[in-house]
Amino acid sequence: MDAMWGNLIWILFLVWGLLLPVMSRRRLDFMRTQVIYRLQQKRGSRVISLIHRQEAVSFLGIPLARYIDIEDSEQVLRAIRLTPPDVPIDLILHTPGGLVLAAEQIARALSRHAAKVTVMVPHYAMSGGTLLALAADEILMDPNAVLGPVDPQVGQYPAVSILAAVEQKGRDRADDRTLILADIARKALSQTRDTVVDILLDKMDRERAEELAEIFTDGRWTHDYPITCETLQALGLPACTELPAEVYQLMELYPQPVQRRPSVQYVPLPVGEPVERRRGAER
Repeated sequence: MDAMWGNLIWILFLVWGLLLPVMSRRRLDFMRTQVIYRLQQKRGSRVISLIHRQEAVSFLGIPLARYIDIEDSEQVLRAIRLTPPDVPIDLILHTPGGLVLAAEQIARALSRHAAKVTVMVPHYAMSGGTLLALAADEILMDPNAVLGPVDPQVGQYPAVSILAAVEQKGRDRADDRTLILADIARKALSQTRDTVVDILLDKMDRERAEELAEIFTDGRWTHDYPITCETLQALGLPACTELPAEVYQLMELYPQPVQRRPSVQYVPLPVGEPVERRRGAER
């Protein structure tokens, strides 16, 4: 009898361990949908979120890194296609970048949308994420949020750096693999510049679009260099106005994996105010 109860307890424990993550996920999905719905009602727009954070998956707590991929582009393109041409689009963006093909598909779809397109960046949108931001009519960013360069990468190296290495070493002294990489790098750089120009042309004249495309792709910065609000404003791009509160609320619903020891801790109270005084005021 004791063995039967022991087995039953273990079975219940395993079932609960499997069900709890599913229930938590559904609860988070519901809360995210509610926040997105409130923002849509507030702004009269179609709100699309493209948020990549490491989240704990399954009861084992394995972190899963996310990037812009083809599945993302399919879903975002579907959402844009279902949006009437006279309805604005708000894209909430938090991403380290991702697949060039997927990012370019989304960027071109955003630039073709007839109504106003706004990209909202609460923290960062690097590489392919920056390409999406450049396709928007307006970029709303937290004052501390950043974008990044869109210079193409070939393998593990920046395309511009490969071309610079061949130029310094000389084509006669470079090996076949390096020459092949240089050929790919030259094509990738040209294609990326053309894409940036294309998505900027409906917002400015060609000369200015080509100038900005050169700045974002010519390798003057490392690929992870943070382009701040001040830099974007100096380039004449509309960025860094106030973000809706719902954007921050939505980000809170994308928790990072639970760690054994928290890396950041703080008390969410006004600085210097005793807890007892605050409790008394609430009563």
